[in-house]
Amino acid sequence: MLLQRTAKLPEGEAWTYEIKWDGYRAIAFKTGGKVHLRSRNDNDFAVRYPGIVQALLGLPDDTVIDGEIVALDESGRPSFNVLQNYGSAKAPVFFYVFDVMVLAGKDVRSDSLSKRRELLAKLMLKLKDPVRESAVLDASLSDIVASVKAQGLEGIVGKRLNSLYEAGQRSGVWQKMRLNQGQEFVIGGYTVGGRTFDTLVFGYYEGTRLLYASRTRNGFTPAVREDLMKRFRGLEIADCPFDNLPEKGAGRWGQGLTADKMNECRWLKPALVGYLNLWNGRRTPTFGIRSSLRCG
Repeated sequence: MLLQRTAKLPEGEAWTYEIKWDGYRAIAFKTGGKVHLRSRNDNDFAVRYPGIVQALLGLPDDTVIDGEIVALDESGRPSFNVLQNYGSAKAPVFFYVFDVMVLAGKDVRSDSLSKRRELLAKLMLKLKDPVRESAVLDASLSDIVASVKAQGLEGIVGKRLNSLYEAGQRSGVWQKMRLNQGQEFVIGGYTVGGRTFDTLVFGYYEGTRLLYASRTRNGFTPAVREDLMKRFRGLEIADCPFDNLPEKGAGRWGQGLTADKMNECRWLKPALVGYLNLWNGRRTPTFGIRSSLRCG
């Protein structure tokens, strides 16, 4: 089930609120005594997160749950950048579960969210770290917004208590509101540096036009750089995909791409989405790869 973006969440007793986790959405299910952990795009997460899979062995057979894989930084704040670098840096990773679709062979998607949360609470008693329940935030929406902003968390999710589980749908009964300083961008190229790249060149769509925004070299371990270069294979193109390049000057911070600077770039088909996060505990920008571009 998908979340609908909103600038303001609805209020009232018909709604419940949770933290918007900054991680990988994942479905876990157990069948024939074996636990499977799959991404939203049906990638296998089981090998990458064996600790989560081991903790999910307590699930009843023929059970399906929905949640998000989250890494915590040194301050205990969810960090997509840390999650992306998982394996090259030691960091605690958890699976925050917020829904159950099938329980011991019974399809409960047509039950209300409030009923499914009751079932989930009982189910969580059979599980342990690093699997956790994504807690309901028991406070007024204004207090929740203030707290989430103060903690530098990504945002808030609002859900109607009577909502059914509508797989693959974005009906609006689940909504998300982003509060942190961040934005998704499309990767359209890079500048060469050593064996991999020096900076990523990224932008955003305005209608059908891809517009250059900036470049970044922050947030990439050597392992991540190697992985990205593998993802770039087959995406190379000869022409610049940005409609607003070249720029006339380099700008105050040197991020402008003039015609001369563009000679240092290698262009890519705009097929990868990244997330520029301006809050990582040090108030400096980091850039993490979200997914393949999903557009109509």
